[in-house]
Amino acid sequence: MNAAQVQIDLTPPPIVTVMQRRSFIAGGIAAVIAVLGALILHQWQQFFRAYLIGFLACQGICLGSMAVLMLRHLTKGGWGMVIRRQLGAAMRTIPYLTLLFVPILLGLSHLYIWTQPLESIHDKKLHEHLELVATSYMTVKGFIIRAVIYFAIWNLISFLLSKWSREQDSPTSPSNSKKFKALSGPGIILYAFTISFAGIDWIMSLDPTWSSTMFGLLILIGELMIALAFAIVVERILYRYKPMSELLKPDHVHDHGKLMLTFIMVWAYFSFSQWLILWAGNIPEEITWYIRRLNGGWQFVGLFLVIFQFVVPFVILLSRSFKRDITRLVWLAAWVIIMRFVDLLWLIEPNFSTSLTVTWLDIVVPVAITGLWMGVFFRNLGSLPLVPAYDVDANEVLEVAHE
Repeated sequence: MNAAQVQIDLTPPPIVTVMQRRSFIAGGIAAVIAVLGALILHQWQQFFRAYLIGFLACQGICLGSMAVLMLRHLTKGGWGMVIRRQLGAAMRTIPYLTLLFVPILLGLSHLYIWTQPLESIHDKKLHEHLELVATSYMTVKGFIIRAVIYFAIWNLISFLLSKWSREQDSPTSPSNSKKFKALSGPGIILYAFTISFAGIDWIMSLDPTWSSTMFGLLILIGELMIALAFAIVVERILYRYKPMSELLKPDHVHDHGKLMLTFIMVWAYFSFSQWLILWAGNIPEEITWYIRRLNGGWQFVGLFLVIFQFVVPFVILLSRSFKRDITRLVWLAAWVIIMRFVDLLWLIEPNFSTSLTVTWLDIVVPVAITGLWMGVFFRNLGSLPLVPAYDVDANEVLEVAHE
């Protein structure tokens, strides 16, 4: 059957517009509260720390979706086609995230100690280390230039993938499958390199005395986890309405569940490998990063992550029936998203506080950024059909729906 002959309305349901409006309202209210609160209470350092958490979470969904989308273009399959436009809608928020990065540049002095004058650093070891890195790699100019390069690459990949995808909504458009595949292979490699270096610049450099060769991979797999979990949550929202109720099948959900299990296992492997390597090396400059996170109450957050970001999801996802039921899988996906925020909190906050500290800004600011980002996401999602019907690879999904 030719996909063009399938008589099914692929227009996004009205709930997409409703979610867009609700997201903008919730994000706008939270943003006003956060900014006014920071102004009145003069808590700008805490504001920028919370802002970094929210930004990195939304960036993770965006870039992780781009990576999963490129993976789908390389492997094909109905599992990716049914959520392809959701992944694309998240990916097309990259220009918005580029603008959201500007406040981080404005708050560099509140976040990164290497931006401070060396004469103001009284810790001898830190001063000696900064004399090496703060005059070579970790400079404000270098930080900005590298960020421009990262966003330029991500925006270019997003632009090309989006352009070719839109062309497949026309019955006269040529097949772009070869173009997608030609870009996705190098694109995944570029994504891996850029997000690894971005993780070094934006998170690892919060403690410039510490380094880990595994850290970039941890950031990468965390983004894949939250992106897939977000796609599952959105497909569950859409599943209540046509056309998703006709397109999404148990086999697709099962594949999404298996992919989530894979990402969770890889995250656990990378996390344990980093801990084992650093702990076995027992180098003071490296192990202090973990010492800060194994004391002052932060150890309980770490234990919470081990149990509820790995052990519990791993055990639950071993169930085949659970992975095939979108009405149950969505709850685990939502939990994975929450745990990703906790993970980012655990990575960032101990650099500033030796004891467990969570303020109202750590909640309100990420809610504001996420709400506004989701508004842009749902606007993107509503602008195109939920499936590119004239893509030859869409036949597998559309034929099942037609039957």
